[in-house]
Amino acid sequence: MITIEQTTIRFLADLARNNDRVWFAGNRQRYESARDNFSTFVQAVLDEIVGFDPIYKGLEAKSCIFRINRDTRFSHDKSVYKTNFGAFMVRGGKKNGDKYPGYYLHIEPGQSFVAGGSYIPPAPLLNSIRENIAENGQRLQKIINSPEYVRWFNGLEGEKLKVPPRGFSKEHPHIEIIKMKSFLAQKSFSDKEVVSPGFFENVTGAFRAMKPLNDFLLNGR
Repeated sequence: MITIEQTTIRFLADLARNNDRVWFAGNRQRYESARDNFSTFVQAVLDEIVGFDPIYKGLEAKSCIFRINRDTRFSHDKSVYKTNFGAFMVRGGKKNGDKYPGYYLHIEPGQSFVAGGSYIPPAPLLNSIRENIAENGQRLQKIINSPEYVRWFNGLEGEKLKVPPRGFSKEHPHIEIIKMKSFLAQKSFSDKEVVSPGFFENVTGAFRAMKPLNDFLLNGR
């Protein structure tokens, strides 16, 4: 049975309290063990995704997992390391995160979640998604109101414009969704749930439920 181990959560919690290179060097073996546990879990999730989204066949966890080192060049927060493990499972790997919708797994003490959809897509893709919603909004509503989707998610999440984007009438029946800048399905999990034997089934079940949303957003390209 594939699980996220308690030692992985404990390492991330300790890292949050000791976010410096000296501590990390002294705990590198713990980091490598936690990283390997997460990588193994992500690969198992990918293998399961292939069953309902075959385009992911052959995609490897290493292409989806983000580095733990933070890029501090343009950030006021100079913490050296991220305090989470994250993987964006998208066709071609995380480098294509701005091109396609995908499946995201985030493990962090007290803040773990799964998400999917399109996060702040670039202007051309965003405009295409909005056009798709304008033309096929009823289909999107049917997706996010379906029993399988509602089991895991509460509508769509993401920042929204205060006024309709140019070219869209404020009277459009789906204008509130059209005003969104991201189109996300998200589900949080407690630490207890993350380390439970059923977490793998929860993650893959949530991803299966969000596939119709990803398919709809992909059609907006």
